[in-house]
Amino acid sequence: MFVDELFAAHPGELAYLIHEDLVISRDQISSAVATEAAVFAGHGIGAGSTAMLQVPPSRTQIEALLALWLLGAQVMLVDHRLKAAEVEALRALCRPQVLIRAGGTAGALGFRLGYELVTTRCPDGRAATGHALVQFSSGSTGLPKVIGRSAASLVAEIDRFGRIEGMPGWGERVLLLSSTAHSFGLVAGLLHALAAGVSVVFAKRSSARDILAAASRHRVHAVFGAPFHYELLSTARDLPDLPLLRAAVSGGEIMPPETAQRFAERFGFAVGESYGTTETGVIAMDVSGSSRPAVGPPAPGVRVRIRDGELDVELPDGSPYLHSWSTDRFVDGWLRTRDRAEIDETGAVRLRGRADSLVVIGGLKLDLAEVETVLCAHPLVSQAVVVHGDATEAYVCADARPEDLLRWCRERLADYKVPRVLHVLPDLPRTSNGKLIRHRDALVARCP
Repeated sequence: MFVDELFAAHPGELAYLIHEDLVISRDQISSAVATEAAVFAGHGIGAGSTAMLQVPPSRTQIEALLALWLLGAQVMLVDHRLKAAEVEALRALCRPQVLIRAGGTAGALGFRLGYELVTTRCPDGRAATGHALVQFSSGSTGLPKVIGRSAASLVAEIDRFGRIEGMPGWGERVLLLSSTAHSFGLVAGLLHALAAGVSVVFAKRSSARDILAAASRHRVHAVFGAPFHYELLSTARDLPDLPLLRAAVSGGEIMPPETAQRFAERFGFAVGESYGTTETGVIAMDVSGSSRPAVGPPAPGVRVRIRDGELDVELPDGSPYLHSWSTDRFVDGWLRTRDRAEIDETGAVRLRGRADSLVVIGGLKLDLAEVETVLCAHPLVSQAVVVHGDATEAYVCADARPEDLLRWCRERLADYKVPRVLHVLPDLPRTSNGKLIRHRDALVARCP
């Protein structure tokens, strides 16, 4: 597996993970990964095994992921914020042979060093498909998209990040605020750092004070985070001395222009942008932020095109989807991102918004159809429309109280998917041919 090659690239005492007072070298991580692999092997996990991993961002999560890959297992990576019902739906869909979860209280507010792991055999599990990594993303039918990435695909993306101008290099330190369960934090953060000899610094919590304290204490050269983090930082009252900080990159969702402007005014340099999808990995990136309002040029080796006003990305190795209901997104070697876009005069990609019901909340993708599906499954709900403006809002026809319907959602959806506002209406607005209207103004007009 490619994990051996990543560790062999920069062996020794060079720091890999840094958290508060603890500095963990590559040799220490490599040894811990080998020990964890031996434990997993004792559970019968090996080449071709399938393991669903749900552990909050932590040293434990990183070591478990690398240990599973070291054994040649396929890892189905699940966000720790998903509720039990959501995890069970994914397990029934993908049928891993083992489920590995954090024991005890796993609602971490920030990066932690350790969790006890609970490994459970799944009697209906099946063998791997040949993909090293399986991830999940919201789908337009309300069902999750199941996305497979080969080891070769991950290695190619690590190489792409290494060839992007301004990325952290050997001996530098990057403060990683992005989730290690998602593509940007995992590949641009953890895996690229292993390959490039970069040290990864974690903050104690996602607060401006803790982020800036970690950045100052460990003299970081770059920060990787989501727009939420840069909004926090731009409102910090006092800035510590950050003599080596030269770059900050936002990934996971496109940064609002006003957030980018506030950060630049506060810190004296522009925040960069990294744009990609779970299916493709990085598509376009500009570490310097000089391409704004574009997200940057296509990453090395990535081919894009504009078709009917939307951005397509070439995937010559075939469809990334492991289930048939997503096949309309991949046609003739090209992935349809469903992002409206254009290529500007410099060759940079400029995004114009979504062409479907997918939204991004705090760097996490949510398809509004998924929330509608959960609401319509309630026995007292006849219709539901979910929209997103400043927050997710649900409008339903139901013989039930809003608080009861929100409780229903909280039991079945991750917290970030639960509507912030829910209105129960006698009927929902429709077009002349009977289709539900999904424009917020029309829905608000029906509210008492």
